[in-house]
Amino acid sequence: MSREQRAQIDTLLRQPRPAGPRSIDEIRTGFRALMAQMNVPSEIRTRPTTLGTRPAVLVEPTKSVRPGTILYFHGGGFVSGSPETAMSLTANLVTRTGFRAVSVDYRLAPEYPFPAAIEDTLDAYRALLDSGEDPSAIAFAGDSAGGGLTITTCLAARDAGLPVPAAIVAFSPGLDATRTGDSMRTKAGIDPLFTRESLNHNGAMYVAGQDPHQPLLSPAVLADLGGFPPLLLQAGSNEMLLDDSTRLAERARAAEVDVILDITADVPHVFQSFTGTLDEADQALDRAALFLIQHLGV
Repeated sequence: MSREQRAQIDTLLRQPRPAGPRSIDEIRTGFRALMAQMNVPSEIRTRPTTLGTRPAVLVEPTKSVRPGTILYFHGGGFVSGSPETAMSLTANLVTRTGFRAVSVDYRLAPEYPFPAAIEDTLDAYRALLDSGEDPSAIAFAGDSAGGGLTITTCLAARDAGLPVPAAIVAFSPGLDATRTGDSMRTKAGIDPLFTRESLNHNGAMYVAGQDPHQPLLSPAVLADLGGFPPLLLQAGSNEMLLDDSTRLAERARAAEVDVILDITADVPHVFQSFTGTLDEADQALDRAALFLIQHLGV
């Protein structure tokens, strides 16, 4: 564990921002600029595609491709991001596992608030199944808001009578629109990326006045996870959303679901993005890749 690496990343994420709420254009521009700094492995090939009703990006290793598909959901607080901003994470899972990934460009708030994103990701999963993919060869993976979508899409799929995927990997998932986790208070100021105000600002655009007390908005608090596949939840101890993961893990255990809660000390939200510059990021991605290889039954 490198104290210097962690300190450099903390400094990067604490760069001064304009006071007050940012416009949606400012949020999206800032997020693209941040994620453009992340390392993307070169041993991949990509091409645009369509999955269901939405554009997507197919990411494959340049070497031999192992049978199996990672359905990836990007982060960005439900208001920003794209398959391109998540390419570091997606490509690292692809190169570490040999599986192909399809990253979905789901609709964003405020133009398309809840439940548009879940409708799109569920439609993408349904399209994979309709194309002949076996659910035992599909895993959901995602980061931040996309990590939340791995859980809510699985809930929606199960409730629609679809088979669930073989496994779920969620990096720092956002799982509680009620914002009631203790870490919202205990990690305030320690988290270099978020404040309660910034989380509430983005969240309000996605929730759009609806009651957050429902499973598809706050699964960490309200979801019945019965019938879920094995879960890997990774988070950093410095993030305000930490208890989104810890409480979902408790619900998974109560529902007799296999779950690994993987907390890395003194690192921020979606620290896995800093592969190549933070040792803990590469180690976490190695663990995620092993989990996927173990659970995709092909």
